This record gives sequence, structure tokens and C-alpha cells, in this order.
Amino acid sequence: MIKPRQARLSRATAAVPAAPVRMLHLGLGNFFRAHQAWYTQHAPDAADWGIAAFTGRRRHLADALRPQDGLYTLVNRGPRGDEIEVIGSVVAVHEAGDHGAWLRHFRSPRLAVVTMTVTEAGYQYDPGSPDIAALRQDPAAPVSSAPGRLLGGLMARDRAGLDPVAIVPCDNLPANGDRISQVLRDMAGQVGPEAARAVDRAAAFVNTAVDRITPRAGDADARTALAATGLRDAAPVVTEPFSQWVLAGKFPAGRPRWEDAGAAFTDDVAPFARRKLWLLNGGHSLLAYLGGIRGHHTVDQAVQDPVCRAWLEQWWAEAAEQLAAPHDEVAHYRAALVDRFANPRLRHRLDQIAADGSQKLTVRILPVLRAGPVAARRPRAAVQVLAAWVCHLRGRGAPVDDPYAQATDAGGPVAAAVPRLLRLLDPGLGQDPDVVAQVARQVEAIEQQNPR
Repeated sequence: MIKPRQARLSRATAAVPAAPVRMLHLGLGNFFRAHQAWYTQHAPDAADWGIAAFTGRRRHLADALRPQDGLYTLVNRGPRGDEIEVIGSVVAVHEAGDHGAWLRHFRSPRLAVVTMTVTEAGYQYDPGSPDIAALRQDPAAPVSSAPGRLLGGLMARDRAGLDPVAIVPCDNLPANGDRISQVLRDMAGQVGPEAARAVDRAAAFVNTAVDRITPRAGDADARTALAATGLRDAAPVVTEPFSQWVLAGKFPAGRPRWEDAGAAFTDDVAPFARRKLWLLNGGHSLLAYLGGIRGHHTVDQAVQDPVCRAWLEQWWAEAAEQLAAPHDEVAHYRAALVDRFANPRLRHRLDQIAADGSQKLTVRILPVLRAGPVAARRPRAAVQVLAAWVCHLRGRGAPVDDPYAQATDAGGPVAAAVPRLLRLLDPGLGQDPDVVAQVARQVEAIEQQNPR
């Protein structure tokens, strides 16, 4: 087919057929499109597995992708060049508020898998959520939280008498399937017996570990996609060559053959999740805060800075001591991370990583800090990351986008700021005088070495 020059990307212009919807995704964003949608496209049975994707909160991606029939260009950005492909596994796109469409998909006998990327904040359970009262009064009532939407969908499916679906969370949380299962059961307990039965009968929960760096795309990436395909794409995705997906759990209604696209299935994803959370995500957080304070804007710039690199290596060494994995395997992963972080063509922005640190550090940094055998031997690098985060909230480095920013007096004394912020992060941590003292000393040192 001859493509009209600079026509918009669509199934007609790209000659990409749509598969039937058998998967549902919550949290339409760049990582999902570089990861779960990519694995589904590369499964040998992809023609049987279309995805209907819903935005989490904002509608801009739905507005961009709907005229493109869900298609987008994936720019796989290696150190020496790009590999570009059009991804067609997303066949329907909905905005967050289209609750009627959400319930219709759950009532479909074809539906087999529900994936989600809603960030760490999406797993927060609020016993006072208005979704509870809404679902108690009407199971089909519009709801807004991720747990509320999942519970409403499961209740709709159970009422329709359909077989259970697999719930597959793909966020950076340990035991993410177990976590969302418990959140849903807690919420269902408040909604009523029908909701509790729906969680038991309509869902199976899968734990996962996910790994692929996906920076925010820009105008230059859209031009790259246009030059490669001849088609205008309003929502291209940039990612790195490396990708990993490890899953553990049952899929009662089937799933794509993701293992043939490189995914791994195991009985326990915990070792993979901890390695990724502590080494990659923890390393990213360290570089985001310290690198921003030292004037860097991207991960590759920060990792080339000898001071940032020294902190990073120390963090990795201390975190690796707590990993139940062979030394050679961890060493290989660390070496690969250096190459991934140093890729200058990805331009992974530090401010993107720094956002919402208060939601991320609890799973990326605090487990290693707590593993310190005694207060005097707390992992030094973990203390350094917390101190750099406090400095970030106090106005140093990348622009602040964090729920705890309002609790921070940027010009106030360090001795008052540190315990207050650590208590918000973890009540026990903020009441530990040794940790508070160590973090405060490090904050003062960073701020003295990096004046405004």
C-alpha cells in the first residue's frame, strides 16, 4: 500500500489489522506501551489478543491515540542507533471516566487478562474512599480509584456469571499481585458480601517483576517516527533495547504466549523484583536527587559524574548484600545497568524520575536501610539517598513534584525538617534518633557542598 506523505498513523494507513479484545489495561502510558503491549505484539498468537486500554487519570493519551486506532510508533533507542516499529496490540482506547466501557469489557466472555500500571500510589487503600459508598449503593456506579475500578469490574463480571480473569499488576512494588489482591479484599469487606464473593470468584492474581527504561518522548522523537514510517504519530514511545518481564501465577482463561516473546514464568518473582527495585530503581532515585543537586538533567550525565558514580556504586554494594542471588548474577546485572544508564541517546530526565519520591523510596530504599544490623551500621548509601531526597524537597536540584512538598519548609532548619519528613515517609524511621541524626548530618553536608 502506498502511504500518503505525512498521513496520520492509523490501521488504514499502516495496514495493521485489529485483534479481538481479550485483554484490558488500566493506566495507559509510555511504560505499558513499551512493555506489556510490546510483549503482546511479539507473541506468536498476537492476532488473537487485542488490548483495550484506559487512561489512569488524564485523558490526553486517549485523545492522541483514539484517532490512530490505538497504534503508535515504538522507538527502540540503542547507543548506536534506533530500531523503529509500529505497535498494533492496543485496539481500543478509552479515557479514565468512561466507566460504562470499562464494565462492558469486564462483562465480555472473551476477556481473559487485566493488566495495570498505576504507579505505587495506585495501590493505596483508603477506608474512607467515596468509591466504597458508591459501590455499596450501586455496583455499576462510576468510581475513580484504581482499586474501586477493579472491584466494580469484578462485581460486574461475577454478576454476569463469567469465568475468572487474571489480574496482572505491572508496577514497581514487591508482591504486586498479592498487594492488589489484599487491597481489593479489604475494600470488598467494606462494600459487602457480594463484593467479597466477586473477588474470590472472578479473579486470579499474578505477581510480576518488570524492567525497561522508558523516558518521556518529545517533538524530536515524533520527527524520528515520521521520518521512518512516513506517518504522523501524535504519541510515539521511546525505550531502550533491554526488557524483562517475570511472572508468577495462574491465568484461568488463558493468556498470550508471552514466553515466546522473552517473558519468563517462575514460581517466585521476589528475587527478580528486589534486584530490579533496589539496583535499577533505587539507583535511579539516587541519581535523580544527587544528580539534580549537582546540576545534571539526565541519567547519562549523572552517571558520568565521579561523585554520583561513587555514591551509586556504594549503594549497589550495600543493596547487593541483602539480595538472595548469586554474586556473579548480581555483578552482571550491575555492569549491564552502567551501560543502560550511560546510554546518551535515551536522555532519561532526572525530573521525571524524581517526581513522587515519597511514594517510591518506601520500596526502593527503605528495605535496605531497615536491613542494617544495628543503628551504628545503617547502610550509609541508603542514608545518603534519603538525605538527597530531603535536599530535593528543600528546593535543590530538579523541580519538586511530590505530595510531601507542602510539608517542607525549604528555608527552615535541617534539624526540624528531617524528622518531620522521615515520619511522613515511615513513622518508625522518623522516631529513630540514630537514623534522624545520620540523615540530618548528610543533608547539612550536601547543602554546604552545593549552595543555592
